[in-house]
Amino acid sequence: QVQLVQSGGGLAQAGGSLTLSCVIHGRAFSVYEVGWFRQATGKEREFLGRITWIAAETHYADSVKERFSISRDGAAQTVYLTMNSLKPEDTAVYYCAASRTYDAETEDKYDDWGQGTQVTVSS
Repeated sequence: QVQLVQSGGGLAQAGGSLTLSCVIHGRAFSVYEVGWFRQATGKEREFLGRITWIAAETHYADSVKERFSISRDGAAQTVYLTMNSLKPEDTAVYYCAASRTYDAETEDKYDDWGQGTQVTVSS
């Protein structure tokens, strides 16, 4: 088990950028992938993308692949979600999560979750 602590987020203007951070505390070597999800009010949690911990390979949902990117700093045990060209519809609570499987794109494939961070995009 690992603990994920998120930071970043807050208020942004439409068209702007934000970067969220997710620090892994504990046995990061047990993590295969780190994913990012978001949940807007009244909607289901949405998968955004994932990064493999060892090779740093990334995969994105079609809805965000042109604007969002995921990276990681292995030494700092930190994964980042950089969001560009933000839109009001990007307003949501954003979560990072750790998986011990590959090709994890659904919530049930993730074992440990960050606390969530609010992102609000104003028009």
